[in-house]
Amino acid sequence: MALTDIRHYDAIIIGSGIGGAFAALALVRAGQRVLVLERGDWISRGAANWTPEGVWELTPAHSMEAPYELRSGGRRSRVGGFHCVGGMSVFAGGVALRFRERDFEPAPEIVGGSGAEWPYRYADLAPFYDEAERVLGVAGSTGEDPTEPARAQSYPQAPAPLASLSRRIGDSARALGLSPFRLPLAINYANGARKACIGCSTCDAYACAIEAKNDVSTVVYPDLIARGLVLEPNTVVTGVERESTRATAVHTVHRATGERRAYRGTRIFLAAGVIGTPHLLLASGLEHANPGGDAVGRYLLRHCNAMTFGFFPARPNPAGEFHKQLGVHDFYFGDPRGGAPEGKLGCIQQVMPPPLGSLQKRLGRPLMRFLTPVMHHMTGLLSIAEDQPNAANRLTIDRSRSDRYEMPRVQIAHEYSARDRAARQALVDWAKRILRGAGARFFYTHHIDTFSHAVGTVRAGLEPGTSALDAWCRFRGIDNLYVVDGSFMPTAAAVNPSLTIAANALRTATLALEEGR
Repeated sequence: MALTDIRHYDAIIIGSGIGGAFAALALVRAGQRVLVLERGDWISRGAANWTPEGVWELTPAHSMEAPYELRSGGRRSRVGGFHCVGGMSVFAGGVALRFRERDFEPAPEIVGGSGAEWPYRYADLAPFYDEAERVLGVAGSTGEDPTEPARAQSYPQAPAPLASLSRRIGDSARALGLSPFRLPLAINYANGARKACIGCSTCDAYACAIEAKNDVSTVVYPDLIARGLVLEPNTVVTGVERESTRATAVHTVHRATGERRAYRGTRIFLAAGVIGTPHLLLASGLEHANPGGDAVGRYLLRHCNAMTFGFFPARPNPAGEFHKQLGVHDFYFGDPRGGAPEGKLGCIQQVMPPPLGSLQKRLGRPLMRFLTPVMHHMTGLLSIAEDQPNAANRLTIDRSRSDRYEMPRVQIAHEYSARDRAARQALVDWAKRILRGAGARFFYTHHIDTFSHAVGTVRAGLEPGTSALDAWCRFRGIDNLYVVDGSFMPTAAAVNPSLTIAANALRTATLALEEGR
C-alpha cells in the first residue's frame, strides 16, 4: 500500500491492554508523543454491567468477525477475538500477584528440553513491580503468603474485610495445616475522588459498573490522554513494514469506516496479546529478520486451570458478598507431604460462582431455570497449575485464507502435557479437601480452556536461536521493535500474569528510552 496520510509519533503502541498501558505510561512521562492503536472500543459503564448480559463474552468486546481456529484435546473449534480499550484488565477479577523469585529461575521439571530461560531475575523487575502496584492501587497485606517475594514497600491500600464465606474457607484451610493469605487486588477500597468498591458479586468477568476496579482504562488512560497521548479505538493494524533493521511504518484500517491510514514511529511496541502479536509479526513477514524467527508463534502457555465448585446444604454466601479474597500457595513449589507429580505444582484461589450470562449462553434458559437455585448453594476454588513450554503448542497463519481485513487466518494448536494435567489434578484434590472442610457435600470440576492466562508465543531469552526477543524484549533483528504483552514470557509461573506484564512493560519502555534508539 502507498504511504498516504502518514502521521509520525515518537512511539506507536499496538494494543491497549495492560502491557500497552504501562509502556505508554513510561513513554508519556518521558515527554514522548505516543499513539496507541486499539482494535476494540471503550466499554460503557452503568447498570447494564450488573446484568447477566454484562459478562465479557456477551459484550461487544467479544467478536467472531475474525475467529481463530483452535485444535486442542483432539477437538477443533472456532474461537472469537476479545478486544476493548484496556484489554482483559477491564473484565478480570483484579488479582495482582508478583511472580515468585524462583519463577525467574525455572525448575527443570517445568522447562524440560524447551530451552526456556528468563533473561533477567526478580531483582531486575522488583522496582517496576513497586511502581505497577502503586499505579494500580493494589490492596493487600504482607507476611501471610509463605512464598511471598522480597519487596521494598507495603501495598498502597489495605485490603477490605473478609467476607463471612472467605473466613469459612480460610478456617478450613488452616485446619488442614495450610497458610491461606489475602489475594492482592487492584480494586479501589479507599474513599477518594473515585467511587469505592461496594462488594458486589459482578466483578470477575464483568466491567465494573462504578469504575471501582482499577483496570487500565480507568486508572491509566484518562490521565495519559489528558497529557497528550493519542488513543485510536476501533483501529485494526494490518501490517508493520521494515527497512533493513528498523520498523518504518504501521498500516491500519478502521473497523467501521474502512478508512486506511499509515503511521510512522521512532519506536514501535507490540501489545496486541498472545495471539494478536505473533499474528501481526507473521503476517508482516518480520520473523525472516530474526535469528530466532522460528520461535515466533511457538511455546504457547495458558496455565492448566480448573475451577472446583463445592455444593453446600445451605447457601454458603446468603448475603451475596464479594469473596474472591484468599489464596493458598503451600503447594506452589511442590507438595511437602509427597504425592505426584514431584516438584512445582501451582496455586489455589477463591473464585465467585460462574456468571449467569455465561451459563445461559452455553446451556439455554430452560435448563438454567433448574440450575439457578442450585447455584446459590455453591462456591468455588480455582487451581492454577504451571504448564510446560512446548514448541508444538503454537500459532500459525494460513495465507490461503483471509479475514475481512485481508489478514491471514490464525490457526492454533495446543495440548497440555501429562505432567500439566497431573499437577492440576493434585491441586484440585486439595481444593476439594478445603471445600469439604468448609461444609461442601459434593463437587463439580470444570477444566478451563480459555486464553485468559495465556502467555508465550514471542518469548524472550538469552539464546538468539531459541528466543525471538532479547533481554530488553526487543525483537531480534529489528532495532526499534519491542514486545510488551504476555507473549514475551518464556515460562508462565503459576499466578495471574497481569502484574508481571505491567512491570515488564515499564521496564522495557524505560530501557528503550535510556538506550536512545
